[in-house]
Amino acid sequence: MSNICLSKTQSDAIERLLTDVLRNKFQNYEPETSAMPFHTRLLGKDRMALFSFIHSMNTNFGTTIFEPVAKALALNKFKSAENQATPEKIISLDALIEIQSIVDDLRAATSSPDKESEIERIRKVCRSGIPQNVKLTKIDLKLESHSGELFYYDIKTAKPNKGGFQEFKRTLLEWVAAALYENPEQKIITAIAIPYNPYEPRPYSRWTMAGMLDLKKELYVAEEFWDFLGGEGAYADILDCFENVGVNMRQEIDDYFSKFKCTK
Repeated sequence: MSNICLSKTQSDAIERLLTDVLRNKFQNYEPETSAMPFHTRLLGKDRMALFSFIHSMNTNFGTTIFEPVAKALALNKFKSAENQATPEKIISLDALIEIQSIVDDLRAATSSPDKESEIERIRKVCRSGIPQNVKLTKIDLKLESHSGELFYYDIKTAKPNKGGFQEFKRTLLEWVAAALYENPEQKIITAIAIPYNPYEPRPYSRWTMAGMLDLKKELYVAEEFWDFLGGEGAYADILDCFENVGVNMRQEIDDYFSKFKCTK
């Protein structure tokens, strides 16, 4: 392992986390009960169990792995890091109206995304109008720098649904508005994080988000996200951590799935 960026303490912590997640999954996982007799006869019960296991892992990979790994990585650089954080609970009525105006203009393509400008528009009205109690989407990763700047991340799957970008944008702006109601001078960044690039080695396909998200300020993909949290080289080191755990647990993984082999 290169350890260009991560300290041994960080690497060990991340590898322990991954090992614990896998072992906990083995202890509590039950394969899908739906019968697939043709697939099972063709591929084998153990391979179908592995397929089902991977599918189950994928459904909560973000909350069980990406979020805690991101938190563990960020704690070395930031003052604080929190998963599934509850955002502030009040937005002014005028800020909500401003957010709707921003989203409408972007949807109609009468303006281009510009996060700094959008934040300042919200800041101007963040305490204007009747306060509205709101229940906002939880923050997958909330960071505070040593200088007091806030970073709120919504961690998405590698290929988020194109139809959801408008709501993603609204969530990011609402987080800003709620934080600014609490402190109108607050410096804050809200963004979408995508943990890896499924198109690698080709660049990530960003064009589908271009009309709604400020791609330089609101979208962090693969290295951009992990290296921001831990410094240059963090992404490569984290991949090494995953590989190390896979190698060290190879026999344990094989033994687990061998239980599903057909005996005849």
